[in-house]
Amino acid sequence: MKIIIINGPNLNLLGKREPGVYGNMTFEEFFNELETKYPDIELFQYQSNIEGELIDKIQETGFEFDGIILNAAAYTHTSVGIGDAVKAVKTPVVEVHISNVYQREEFRHKSFISPNAKGVIVGFGLKGYELALLSFF
Repeated sequence: MKIIIINGPNLNLLGKREPGVYGNMTFEEFFNELETKYPDIELFQYQSNIEGELIDKIQETGFEFDGIILNAAAYTHTSVGIGDAVKAVKTPVVEVHISNVYQREEFRHKSFISPNAKGVIVGFGLKGYELALLSFF
């Protein structure tokens, strides 16, 4: 099984950015734990702060991988293009958010990704990525 985790803007700052909301662990540390826990899965990760690069990565992997775990971060609520990319690919996409977006600002309650995602996981911290991974079994 081949799964990619695609992270959007500011998620490169995990472990430093708002630890009360996002925790103290870097994504690299968490990803290393996932690789150790699931050695039989080919896991890949990608992060960009640039909307078009995220779309390119969804398109690039969306016909060859078994699953995409996507945390588009703030682009979730603003990017019709990312939503359209998710709709265009054959690979199932699970939308993940570290924080509970429904406990945050009103604008975060709308997702352009959700209507075309296999599922949505919000509010379970980094554990949400693992829950998304398990959904592909």
